Amino acid sequence: MSLILQHSLPPEMRAPSRLPGTAPAASDDWLRVDDAYAGQMARRIDLLETRAAEVLFLDPTALGAAREVLAQARHLLPGLGFEDGPDGIRCPDGRLVVADQSDPLGTLGRLVQEDICLMRKEGAEHVLVGAVLCFPASWRLAEKAGRPLVGIHAPVAEYDDALARRVQRLFDGVRVGRPLWRFNRLWYEDPELFQPRSRVAPRAMAGAPAPYVRSERQCILRMPDSDVCVFTIHTYVVRAGDA
Repeated sequence: MSLILQHSLPPEMRAPSRLPGTAPAASDDWLRVDDAYAGQMARRIDLLETRAAEVLFLDPTALGAAREVLAQARHLLPGLGFEDGPDGIRCPDGRLVVADQSDPLGTLGRLVQEDICLMRKEGAEHVLVGAVLCFPASWRLAEKAGRPLVGIHAPVAEYDDALARRVQRLFDGVRVGRPLWRFNRLWYEDPELFQPRSRVAPRAMAGAPAPYVRSERQCILRMPDSDVCVFTIHTYVVRAGDA
């Protein structure tokens, strides 16, 4: 399989990051198109067609929220090089995608580079009620579906009780039209985008000078009607010298 790499990380993602490290984002800056769009989308479509059970999950009660996310995304697409017309959505790589209201997350997975997770407040915590996750960085959607934030992050060593409370406060506090964003950056030996890994078999952490840097631009935003929080993940993989 050919390498799918960006030429470089965005300038704002080159500085060191600390957990949870969030900052305000522009209201329309939770979706991006970059120089790896065509390659990443080809990989996403292959995964959606051959391994859908591993990369898609939606609680039936969250269908309305997923449709709302698709509708909100469509408002932004024309500004990113898409053409939204009566026959479907023409993508920057020339593909035509027909919006499927019965599979809104699958539609999003065929349109944008971002993985998208839906987090709904249930009791004291936000629970993962839907996701299109084509590019997991060493976690497995099936193990996280329907679980709260703490369960999603276990067993990440840095995710202790204090940080868990801080992250929950972030999700509680995010306001409609005022997204937050953060990023991480890790060394990887393998540039493959689809890297599911069970929580019982964690990845052996690579250190410098591993050949690749994998960095995620993550946004948290709130839907105006369903009140669901959306967690988006835009994955960058670059050669170590381009990070």
